[in-house]
Amino acid sequence: MVKTSDVLLILVAILFPPASVAFITGCSCDLLINILLTILGYFPGHIHAFWLIYKKMKAEERYGRGGFLYTGNGQYAPLNQGGYNQGYVPGQVNYGATN
Repeated sequence: MVKTSDVLLILVAILFPPASVAFITGCSCDLLINILLTILGYFPGHIHAFWLIYKKMKAEERYGRGGFLYTGNGQYAPLNQGGYNQGYVPGQVNYGATN
């Protein structure tokens, strides 16, 4: 099912592919790749942006809206892989990133 946010991403990708990639991935290597592809040829930038939008839509179908994290290279990982509060270990204090 295509949502309004996906339609807006597609429209932005038609006008300026790097902007849609920035919305999906943030400031990442994929953004740099898309900028270079768009400079080298407008259509390769489109193909890369549409591929990333497609991968995002598939991640939303699989993990639910907001239930995934972009890990790079068009790959997504679920935010909660196990049960509730899976990363909690009693007596252990975690500061910053735990992965």
